[in-house]
Amino acid sequence: MKVNLYPGTAPYTRESSSQAQPSLDFCEAEGTRGLVVVCPGGGYEFKAEHEGLPIAAALSAMGISAAVLDYRVRPCHREAPLSDALRAIRTARARGYEKVGILGFSAGANLCCCAATLWDRGNPGAEDPVERLSSRPDCFISCYGVVSMGEFTHEGSRTALLGAQADDEGLRRRFSAEENVTDETPPAFLWHTSDDGLVPVQNSLQLGMALAAHHIPFELHVTPHGRHGLGLSADEPVSANWLREAARWLLQQGFGI
Repeated sequence: MKVNLYPGTAPYTRESSSQAQPSLDFCEAEGTRGLVVVCPGGGYEFKAEHEGLPIAAALSAMGISAAVLDYRVRPCHREAPLSDALRAIRTARARGYEKVGILGFSAGANLCCCAATLWDRGNPGAEDPVERLSSRPDCFISCYGVVSMGEFTHEGSRTALLGAQADDEGLRRRFSAEENVTDETPPAFLWHTSDDGLVPVQNSLQLGMALAAHHIPFELHVTPHGRHGLGLSADEPVSANWLREAARWLLQQGFGI
């Protein structure tokens, strides 16, 4: 079931953009207390199909509700994807879920990690009741994530998101999750391969160090081999267990029945 995120035109909409309004495509497991918002990768230029519904369906089969976020990408305003992710978390909460998590791949993991570090508590005076709800996820999962817009970033993702201001140091820091971890950042599950040739493993290592510095609980899984963009990892046996481990972790976080 697919639902649009906003009752009207989404914030940061550009008249020149032909993109559809952002939406959530639900793949719910009956009776679950939690839902995971899934953010496919694609360098902020497209959304990789193999990192969307197949992931949500696999989680649902494991007893965890999920929904795929169709967020805006280039040529969108740089704040549009984050606005969509935070709205998706509020929307899931408005549907009655006790726990709401967010999971992302590659650039979708940058979005996921930014949502986990740049959330807000909601606007109690908002006319829209959904906007009154907190956008803080209860946990987040980063898969071979473009965590940083700094030294170890994926240049294509940074350029697609920040455009002509890709060299602006303030914007780089804003969209670098390792720079924005606080004592209120939610628990995390991080997964990367050590020989990822497109997004260096240092992205996940730096985020893990930032989480540790703030005493945030996290799991960090680094497997020795695997190309970037593995998704379910069916063709890479060494990494193929990641989703089972992530589901186990989510159930421990209270996302099951």
